[in-house]
Amino acid sequence: MIVFVDGDVPCKVEGRRAIKSWLRSVADHHGKSLGDLSVVACSDKELLEYNRKYLDHDTYTDIITFDHSEGDTLAGDLLISFERVLENAENQGIVFQEELRRVMVHGVLHLAGLKDKTDADARAMRAAEDHALAMFHVEHRS
Repeated sequence: MIVFVDGDVPCKVEGRRAIKSWLRSVADHHGKSLGDLSVVACSDKELLEYNRKYLDHDTYTDIITFDHSEGDTLAGDLLISFERVLENAENQGIVFQEELRRVMVHGVLHLAGLKDKTDADARAMRAAEDHALAMFHVEHRS
């Protein structure tokens, strides 16, 4: 089950049914199934606290992924800074919901085993994000 959770800010995800279907398709594309997934809306301040407490990082980030996967079933918590997503969207000249989809799928791709610490891994992650976003636009054309 995929749930959208208000953290310390409202979880303003549009087209939730389409998002759920798409994220399941992304998992399937990577040979996995999607189990329980929580998308939690956070402020910068809230996510920074999680980053410090659990990852020993003292930096802002747009997402922290907590992996609860078992075998080929992906599961976890995606804690997303809606403030970071908004700022990133504005800097890139795209709409908030598009950047939010990129960040959500980034978390799912981490659950599927993709990394982004090295330059090569980051390029592979970006390519996988782009492919997943293209899947969304093909599946959910008006």
